[in-house]
Amino acid sequence: MNNSKNVKNVNSKTNAAASAEAELTLINDLSKNYKPFSFNFVGRRNIFFIIVGVIFVVGIVSFFVRGFKWDIDFVGGTILEYNINTDLTAQDTDAIYKLFNTAVGFDASSIVKSGTEGVTIKSLTLNTDQRNAVFQAMAGQYNLTTDDILSANNVNPTVGKSLAQKTTIAVIVAVVLMLLYITIRFDLRSGTAAVLSLVFDLFVMLTFYSLAQIPMNISVIAAFLTILGYSINATIIVFDRIRENVRLKKGTGAEFGEIVNLGVCQTTVRAINTTLTVLITTLCVYIFGVQSIKDFVLPLMIGVVSGIFSSICLSGSTWVLLEGEHKTNVKVK
Repeated sequence: MNNSKNVKNVNSKTNAAASAEAELTLINDLSKNYKPFSFNFVGRRNIFFIIVGVIFVVGIVSFFVRGFKWDIDFVGGTILEYNINTDLTAQDTDAIYKLFNTAVGFDASSIVKSGTEGVTIKSLTLNTDQRNAVFQAMAGQYNLTTDDILSANNVNPTVGKSLAQKTTIAVIVAVVLMLLYITIRFDLRSGTAAVLSLVFDLFVMLTFYSLAQIPMNISVIAAFLTILGYSINATIIVFDRIRENVRLKKGTGAEFGEIVNLGVCQTTVRAINTTLTVLITTLCVYIFGVQSIKDFVLPLMIGVVSGIFSSICLSGSTWVLLEGEHKTNVKVK
């Protein structure tokens, strides 16, 4: 009996060893066929810098020629909110635009769904007679009573100016704190490279809104700040890999440009996969979401695309430009 058990144990161990060896062989075979992503980002950085230059020229021209279309959150105006006792459809939105124009003589800035059966109309400042005219037009279309007037408020231009100032301060403070954080974690040159990439992302979104003449409102500003955080996170991942490679390549004589390019290549696939996931999600939200959500999601999509370009194509190359491509004794923290 004991001999039989021993034989079974030996056979079991032999089979396990054979199975482990087969798995190891399969892994080795797959490893031989695996080719890591490789592209000379640093060597082609002039192409990326030319693209950036073209975008900056287009953006600056658009800023002076077309300017921006500011929502009443910043320039002041009137916000009217009614309960229309029905779900707002695209046909209703078009009809309300026409009703509003007929009542006051100019177009509304925006008409969006509010709650389940509400509608919010934003426009230039309306006086009492104009407000009454809009209400009468809405009442005739949707059988409204005075109880269906949810709110009717003016936004003071002074408040809008104060909001614009606070927004500018928030963006500047965010960028400065990010520069400080990356400088402490890496160094000043890498921090400068990261902040320049952030400035590019912000500039791309501003250029898009200037060219498309889409109203700039609070949701857009919130999206801008969100993208700054998203983009800096992607850049830090790239810089973290570069720092690890600098330590691994220490004493080998490898040039900094080569090390940076290796780090960027190692993180490219991950960055692309993450970006595609975010884009698919935000696109679905944009297609099926209400207008207020779309106002937030649209700049997110623009910023995500810009963010992957800046983190992969610009941040590392800018760091190389500031540090020196052929430097072999780069120090990292």
